[in-house]
Amino acid sequence: MARSYNLADLLEILAAAGPDRPALVAGEERRTYRELNERASRVGHHLAAAGVEPGEHVAILAYNRAEWLESILGVFKIRAVPIPVNFRYVAAELHHVLSDSDSVALIGERSLLEKVEEVRADLPKLRHVVVLEDGAQADIPGGVEYEKALAAASSGDDFPKRSSDDRYIMYTGGTTGYPKGVEWRCEDIFFAALGGGNVLGDPIESPEAIAVNADAAPMCVLDCAPVMHGAGQWVAFMGLFSGAKVVLYTDHGFDAAKALRIMVEEQANVMMLVGDVMARPVAKELASGEYDMSSLFAIASGGAPLTEGAKAGLKKHLPAIMFLDNYGASETGTCGPSIDSREGTARFMMKPGITVLDDDLKVVRPGEVGKLARSGHIPIGYYNDPAKTATTFYTDADGVRWSVPGDFAALEEDGTITLLGRGSLMINTGGEKVYPEEVEVALKDHPDVYDVVVIGLPDERFGQRVAAVVALRPGASLTLEDLTDHCRGRLAGYKLPREIQIVDEVQRTAVGKSDYKWAKAVFAS
Repeated sequence: MARSYNLADLLEILAAAGPDRPALVAGEERRTYRELNERASRVGHHLAAAGVEPGEHVAILAYNRAEWLESILGVFKIRAVPIPVNFRYVAAELHHVLSDSDSVALIGERSLLEKVEEVRADLPKLRHVVVLEDGAQADIPGGVEYEKALAAASSGDDFPKRSSDDRYIMYTGGTTGYPKGVEWRCEDIFFAALGGGNVLGDPIESPEAIAVNADAAPMCVLDCAPVMHGAGQWVAFMGLFSGAKVVLYTDHGFDAAKALRIMVEEQANVMMLVGDVMARPVAKELASGEYDMSSLFAIASGGAPLTEGAKAGLKKHLPAIMFLDNYGASETGTCGPSIDSREGTARFMMKPGITVLDDDLKVVRPGEVGKLARSGHIPIGYYNDPAKTATTFYTDADGVRWSVPGDFAALEEDGTITLLGRGSLMINTGGEKVYPEEVEVALKDHPDVYDVVVIGLPDERFGQRVAAVVALRPGASLTLEDLTDHCRGRLAGYKLPREIQIVDEVQRTAVGKSDYKWAKAVFAS
């Protein structure tokens, strides 16, 4: 039977070709390709028995752990669609994603599901919950224990035929701050973001061709990024589909010493970090000289760029290290590696089909600024949002379809592309994307706040930190702690302001829009 690019098909091909090859390490849990495939099959059979149909959506709410990858692959087994959910979300944000995605089932850690219970009554489509144990004692009414569910399900691969058109969805923040589900075909995401079966060479030409990776030289990838995010998830799948052993960093907070110990124990060849927020602590820890780094030849970064300062800090202790710092977005996949930057800007050597377009969907001339765009393997659009889809995905006069997510960029004379940022507004703090408007709305809801503008300020460790210029109502007095306490119930922790400036009046543009340039000047002064 011909196979598809559905990720479950690819796993089954690799498991048949190299069943005893190490596939996954997560804390104390270890899986071969056969074991990972069998447990994913049990997840799929359980969900099917619970009534989940092909095309329906199953949310996954968990920290890095072996069951996360088992679950997402198990969902693909039955041609359902996994919905990765940010474990940092508060109840209101969880409600938005679970509702917007039309999720009918949810696999989550007990402590995280407790937050879902706060809004469960407002999620009528959510009819089945599977509980991953994490030591919490919260009661989840109707929840089925994950291990009991798997024990009662078949480990066989007797599933209906799958399709390369089966869906993959990744939620990302929208321009208004509300998460939007970017909907891909499995074939397109595999070639656009998951390595195409050959990370360093030409992509495979058929699903069956991935079997050769079961005979590849052993490799190990230590993935320190959260796999519920695109960067961490894509690196995990790149490793898995190349036949490598994927090691997940499972602690809930990043500890550079712990990560380096794991790297040494597992003899990792590639270490995946999230920008400076992880790279700087790693560089500092390496100064101790306690670690045998001989197996490591590359450090990858995703979700946030590595600054030249962070790279220099790592190079001091790892002079021969290679940096795999790629640009990527939920709407484009991975686009190309960074090259030495000029004046602090991020420059990338992009893959074919990726360029900079003007407002008429024409390629800009070298030296000009436009918007980064990708053709070829791109998403279908935003799930359940045709209006937003129409503002991001376009078809030009020649019939070429483009994904234009809004990142401003300049095309250089040498063909490289310099990224300038998404409208220069989005805040990237430790790899998490924060949109100012969402934070502004939450702050304005405080009874003592009259007006506010939110910006990102440079931060040595996190890249940027959230900051706010606030005008108070007459006679009011507020502290940063007052405002963060007010927002905790409606915003994830990484979105909370870390710094504020109180002003008499918030300056706005002539048309009444937030004046972000002025706000930055307030902090500069």
